[in-house]
Amino acid sequence: MFPPSMRGRIAILAAALVVVATLVVVLTSGGGGGNGALQRLQQRRPQHKLPPIPGAPGVDVISPRNGARQTSSAVVVRVVVHNFRLSPRQFGREPELSEGHIRFQLHRVPDCIAPKRLRQALKSPLNSGRLLGASFDFPQYSGPNGVLAERLGTAGSYSPATRPVIFYHDLPPGFYHIVINLANNSGTMTPFHGVTNFQIVPPPGHGGPGPCKKGKIPSARAAAALE
Repeated sequence: MFPPSMRGRIAILAAALVVVATLVVVLTSGGGGGNGALQRLQQRRPQHKLPPIPGAPGVDVISPRNGARQTSSAVVVRVVVHNFRLSPRQFGREPELSEGHIRFQLHRVPDCIAPKRLRQALKSPLNSGRLLGASFDFPQYSGPNGVLAERLGTAGSYSPATRPVIFYHDLPPGFYHIVINLANNSGTMTPFHGVTNFQIVPPPGHGGPGPCKKGKIPSARAAAALE
């Protein structure tokens, strides 16, 4: 048997060991659990994407809606421009911030194409991957805007406009791709644009394009598969 003084010290030491063991359990389990809970909370926290830059210019296409089909050979392209002022009086002058005009570009996509090429075209409307067909930015198709294009030397490339609308007419049946770019007063193109596609189908009884060769499909069918 230990003397009373020794038994007291042993009891105190045992109590201290119990406290230390309890702390170890708290730190290893409770603390770890807290870290795990924090990690789970962080994992559950919604990951917000960066919002668009406030005040950045933009283009919304009102008509024709993307994928529209019509029998009429005429189409009105109408857009809404955001945070960008169309300035007819400053056309061709020095560039000003968020001010200028519109470039309308209308191309007829070939009747039969490889689906991969059309996919690249619709995803990359402004770069070299775009699939360009015949342009309809000439006076006989885009009217006064085409006349202005001819005067500026841009006929066959784009039709300039100082209003958010353009009228194309006498278009043959086919699948069409429109790119609407915002440009500075001086004509320099900005990165802000809108894109839409539509199809003019032949009137009933007037037939349509012939069958496509092996490895190619009708452009309208390829575009529908991408929607």
